[in-house]
Parts: sequence; structure tokens; C-alpha cells
Amino acid sequence: MSQATPALASAATRSASGEGTSILGWVLHNVVWIWLVALVVIFGLFNEYFFTTFNLQNIMVQATVLGMIGLAVALPLLVAEIDLSLPANLGFSSAIGAMVYSNLGFPWFFAMLIGVAVATLIGFFNGLCITKLRMVSLIQTLSMMIILQGALLALTQGRTITNLPDGYVWIGQATIGGWPVMPIIFVAALIAIAVLLRKTVLGRGIYAVGGNPIASNSAGIRVDHVKIITFTIAGFLAGVGGFLLGSWQMAITSNQGSSYLLYAIAAPIIGGVSVFGGRGNVVGVLGGVLLLTVIQVGLAIIAVPSFYVGMIGGFMIFIAVAIDAIRVRYFG
Repeated sequence: MSQATPALASAATRSASGEGTSILGWVLHNVVWIWLVALVVIFGLFNEYFFTTFNLQNIMVQATVLGMIGLAVALPLLVAEIDLSLPANLGFSSAIGAMVYSNLGFPWFFAMLIGVAVATLIGFFNGLCITKLRMVSLIQTLSMMIILQGALLALTQGRTITNLPDGYVWIGQATIGGWPVMPIIFVAALIAIAVLLRKTVLGRGIYAVGGNPIASNSAGIRVDHVKIITFTIAGFLAGVGGFLLGSWQMAITSNQGSSYLLYAIAAPIIGGVSVFGGRGNVVGVLGGVLLLTVIQVGLAIIAVPSFYVGMIGGFMIFIAVAIDAIRVRYFG
């Protein structure tokens, strides 16, 4: 009996410890949804307007553009790279599409396709530079971001393009039963990327390359090919996001898309996409997008000065990276 008692106590201690670790792991893996629910409740208590139908529709629309660019940023992160040029690509490509219509007289749909094609080609070019020229993705895409921001300013000459056709702005203004149509595009993109990542050879290759590129290459996976396709798809998503933003705003500004850089990087990281590559999913990206959108809208509703929003966004990135590091270190 005297020997059995310590053994039982030890087993009970290990069981309790394991249960505690399991709970902590669950919290760390679902922290974005915990934060989201908590903030929704807090903002709703501070201002009852937060739960109105109009505000929920506003959150949906704002989350659409951020969601598209957040998905685009997530793809390079999954292969352990980063593309800082995506928000600038969004703005530049949307300006190209608008100017093809306004200056060259092309039909709006064809002009939109040209804008998306330009964004896709920029993503393809980034992928080539990073894989074939062995350029560091952080520096290469930073330089591309600066180039595209300057090109956008030169194209618009500092002016705002407003003469957009009804067909071009329809998707950003249309409603069905009072609910905006634009978020449907984001939902479709979420489903498409989820299927790509989970059900295709390319998707499994993306996770493998992000997890261990050397082992992936040894296993016969064309690492450079996977990275190029990943950057190309990211460029395409940025192009679609640029069209949606222009359609929603009914205008193209000289700094279009620049305000999305901070949140586009934060959203997938907060949602569990690892900065080290190989881990993350679209459900997490959706959670990160909704969380940051709720923060922006909620802070505006409770009349927090706008210059605090950026500071809070930066703090959220810091917390997200810290949580990701803890999750990787202790839970894999």
C-alpha cells in the first residue's frame, strides 16, 4: 500500500499536468477566436450601435478587401517567404485597370482583367527574382513595394481617379436583400484557397516547402516551381482585391492600398500562419481578418482617436508573433 500510494499520486499529477498543457495548447491554437468573441462583447457593451445590421454589413465589406490581401500575404508565408509589395501591387494594378478604361476607352470588364493580369505578372516576377536570382524576399519585395508606390503616384499625378463606369463599381455597391454582394467574392476565395491547400498536390507541396525546403527537394518536390506559383497566386489575389477596393470606394487614389500593409501582415500571423512557414490555414486567416476589422470598426464606434489604431495594430502583431513563437516551441 505504501508503494502504491506514491505511484497513484504521481499518475494523478501527470494527468493533471497533461490536462493543463492540453488546455493551454487549445487556447494558444484558438486565441484569435477567443479575442474576437471578447472584443465583440466589449464593443457591444460600450456602444449598442455595434450590433446593428448596418454595422455588421460595414464589417463584412471592410473585411473583404483586407481578407483578399490577407490571403495573398498568407501564401508566401506558408513557403517561409514574405511579400511586402502586395498592398502596393493592389493599388498599382487597380490604377492600371481604371486608366485602361478612362484613357484608352476599353470596356470596363476588359480593363479590370488587365489590372488583375498586371498584378499577377508582378507576383510572378517577384517569385522569379526570389527563386532564380536568390534574392532575399524581404528586401526584394520591399524594393518592389517602393517602386509600385512611386509608379502609382506617377500614373495618377497625385490625383484621384473618379470617372469609373457603373459596371466597374457595381460589385462594390450592389446588395441582395439589403446585404452587400462584395463579401461573396471573399468567401469564394477562402473556399478556393482552402481546397488548393488541402486537396491538391500543389497545396501539399506548399506546406512541405514551408516546413523543410531541403527535405522537400530531396523528396522530388520542385521547390522553386512551388514558390513561383505561390507568389503568382498571391499577386492574382492582390489584383482582385484592388478591383474590389476601387469598386467599393468608387475611386482610385494616389496612395491606394498603402494603408493595408500593417494589417495585411498582421491578419494571417494572428490567425496562426507561422512566420517560419509550413503551418496555417484559411480559417485562421479569416479569424485574423475579422479580429482586425472588428478592432478598427469598434475603436471608431467608441470614438477612440484614429492615431491610436495603428499603435494597437502594431501591438497586436507583437502579441501574435510572441504567441506563435510559444506555440511552435512548446506545441509544435
